[in-house]
Amino acid sequence: MATGQLFSKTTQALFYNYKQLPIQRMLDFDFLCGRETPSVAGIINPGSDGFQKLFFGQEEIAIPVHPTVEAACSAHPTADVFINFASFRSAAASSMSALKQPTIRVVAIIAEGVPESDAKQLISYARANNKVIIGPATVGGIQAGAFKIGDTAGTIDNIIQCKLYRPGSVGFVSKSGGMSNEMYSTIARVTDGIYEGIAIGGDVFPGSTLSDHILRFNNIPQVKMMVVLGELGGKDEYSLVEALKQGKVEKPVVAWVSGTCARLFKSEVQFGHAGAKSGGELESAQAKNQALREAGAVVPTSYEALESAIKEVFDKLVEEGKISPVTEITPPPIPEDLKTAIKSGKVRAPTHIISTISDDRGDEPCYAGVPMSTIIEQGYGVGDVISLLWFKRSLPRYCTQFIEICIMLCADHGPCVSGAHNSIVTARAGKDLVSSLVSGLLTIGPRFGGAIDDAARYFKDACDRGLTPYEFVEGMKKKGIRVPGIGHRIKSRDNRDKRVQLLQKYAHTHFPSVKYMEYAVQVETYTLSKANNLVMNVDGAIGSLFLDLLSGSGMFTKQEIDEIVEIGYLNGLFVLARSIGLIGHTFDQKRLKQPLYRHPWEDVLYTK
Repeated sequence: MATGQLFSKTTQALFYNYKQLPIQRMLDFDFLCGRETPSVAGIINPGSDGFQKLFFGQEEIAIPVHPTVEAACSAHPTADVFINFASFRSAAASSMSALKQPTIRVVAIIAEGVPESDAKQLISYARANNKVIIGPATVGGIQAGAFKIGDTAGTIDNIIQCKLYRPGSVGFVSKSGGMSNEMYSTIARVTDGIYEGIAIGGDVFPGSTLSDHILRFNNIPQVKMMVVLGELGGKDEYSLVEALKQGKVEKPVVAWVSGTCARLFKSEVQFGHAGAKSGGELESAQAKNQALREAGAVVPTSYEALESAIKEVFDKLVEEGKISPVTEITPPPIPEDLKTAIKSGKVRAPTHIISTISDDRGDEPCYAGVPMSTIIEQGYGVGDVISLLWFKRSLPRYCTQFIEICIMLCADHGPCVSGAHNSIVTARAGKDLVSSLVSGLLTIGPRFGGAIDDAARYFKDACDRGLTPYEFVEGMKKKGIRVPGIGHRIKSRDNRDKRVQLLQKYAHTHFPSVKYMEYAVQVETYTLSKANNLVMNVDGAIGSLFLDLLSGSGMFTKQEIDEIVEIGYLNGLFVLARSIGLIGHTFDQKRLKQPLYRHPWEDVLYTK
């Protein structure tokens, strides 16, 4: 066991099993104490590496993350404290790994419930190799104004109240972490505060004992008096009794063993800690308090009298000139986290993203204000979901069904169109689904599937301005623009596109108005007089009918309709629909285990 001071203002630690809050509390304590370097050198998160962003005062810093104990110790040879936040199931193995590293001197094990056989092995190894274990079942320890372990001493407000941002004159050791926080406050009220405080942990076999730390404190010049808080159960306090009797402790010791109320119960009582269970009169709080009193420690008559006893000893040391009370300083303010400040209403912070279509902050996600459960329970379809997410309103059933029909009709058009071809070639090259899908989607544009929006734009403009089909078509010709939505490579006057006919039939049956579609049909009549294949294609049908859907439903203003067409909503239908087919082609090629595609030489014209 170490014979003197464990920590200093330059001590650095490795933190095992990333926990954001206790690490940030350590860094905030560092800043409060005026440390030049953060006390956390690295984080060990098994299987991970990279960095974690945290704050050191107002500065954001990146703390390295390592996948193993060995890698972290190698990267940070000056870090000699290992803070283990592993669960009780893995705490022993990871702690032993740390103890075996030559750079690690102190291991703090936070988990409680570590198997006793494992704890004994860790203790044996540590003592044989002159290393220190704090815990298991500990909150850790703190050297005031220098270094603290994890959540020791709680919040910044509590640390400031307990004057832990600068060293005092009292060495404190306890079994209980929770009671440590209480005692830090008690000691700060009646003394100049603690110099170092340790919670050894409440398990039956702690890695270090109360007397281990009292003997250390006795060798630290800055510590002028010691306070010990024990508890019933076990015999740890008796090693302190022996040290006092043998004269190994020269400084005043104020002690109290809690659990005197156990005698009020008829049966054996188990308190909060595994070790807080009296195993007979010798392990009772009363017996331990009496033994400590007889060995020379200052032991009050009750816990309530402990504060007065500490004060009396401290005041006597001041009076004798053995303690010069610390000159009080004002610690720097810790910058408040933005989330906390916003929640408390102290600041206003601008957002970076706006969403008006969905919200996942409540009990369940909502699409345009409609809960997910409602969407399922009321039998909404894909068209309804699109209407909520794209148009931010629930459209009538005939509208959402029309959307679904468009998706079904446009899902695929065989393996030879450019998008499907690209996806097939990419899939056969061994690429993943997303790469294959994106390869196909990137071909969508004005020549492949990108004409729906343009068809809607031009048909709407011409119809709204009252242009005759002749004026519209010839005007487009003069501009050198082909009429979007008109013309097909295969279909003709005598071989109409069945998809167009189905869409027109549905609209005639369900839509209140089809003025834009009728205008498109008039344009088709004129273009067919020019060429047999200048028929309305599916882009033209969807573009014109979607205009009828938007205007005829009565749910959109003229400005909203113009915006929908301008933004490109209608092309979105083709992108969504065709994704189904492109994914299908990707899966088809992978299922068939098709090899890398190579275009045949005979299909290429080689020319100079």
